[in-house]
Amino acid sequence: MRRMLVFACAATALIAGCAPAADPGERKPQQAGQPLDPVEVAARVTAVQVAAAIGDEATMQGNLEALQEDMRRSIRLADPARTIDRESARLAARQVPGVRSVAWVDRSNLFVIVDRNEAKSYDTIDRICLRLESLGDTLGVVVNLQSGAAVNGDDLQILGRNCQLPPGERALLQADRQLDVIPGSVRSQHRVNNPGTVVQQSEEWKRRNRESMKLIEDSTPEM
Repeated sequence: MRRMLVFACAATALIAGCAPAADPGERKPQQAGQPLDPVEVAARVTAVQVAAAIGDEATMQGNLEALQEDMRRSIRLADPARTIDRESARLAARQVPGVRSVAWVDRSNLFVIVDRNEAKSYDTIDRICLRLESLGDTLGVVVNLQSGAAVNGDDLQILGRNCQLPPGERALLQADRQLDVIPGSVRSQHRVNNPGTVVQQSEEWKRRNRESMKLIEDSTPEM
């Protein structure tokens, strides 16, 4: 009986559309790849059955579509019908504090140069992804950050993440493209092979790095 009451209450909430809103002060980017919640699935199925019994076709169809959406997000499949417009995304990302320039490397990878090393963080990626959510399905977007204030190889290392997935994970059918010129594993091995070595960067190195950054910003293609 108690189980039926839980399902009935959940179904009523789904039909009425009265789910509680999230606290905007604690808002985080949408998350995909989570297992389906058996209770929520059962509630939606119950909502479909109740709507069918009373002839509410709109509610029945809405919950069937919601079930399909839950499944899509669970298997980490980006919605092809809600592909983000790349130019709109580029302009939106530019509004995030600390962002210096933005360009698309390919259909999935957004390349962002930030103005200081500290801004190369997952918090910055979160802020960019939140800006993009109103434009479409961010599951199809990987944000890649590089510091425009880099003075060594570690600073130049790119920090990237799919907007809706943990670091290292990609959406279904989304290529795991590595944008670092020198892979992190190579840098790590170099430090192991050369213990105690500290590379002092000269003003000439810094000048060339600034020129390289400018070249990246000017020449990265918009696709």
